[in-house]
Amino acid sequence: MALATDIRSTDTGFAQIVATLREGLARRKVYRQTLAELRSLSDRELSDLGMHRSMLTRIALEAAYGK
Repeated sequence: MALATDIRSTDTGFAQIVATLREGLARRKVYRQTLAELRSLSDRELSDLGMHRSMLTRIALEAAYGK
């Protein structure tokens, strides 16, 4: 009878998990701030910037996540 063991070494230790979490929280903060600032603009100000209110979520996502 053979016994197989598979011990994998990964670079995802606790420090990496914390770093990923912090990065995610920072991106979420950028998204929320961007969206709040864009929503505070009047329709005329948005029009001057070439934006419509329906575009705000997408613009905030692009600012935070690059999508």
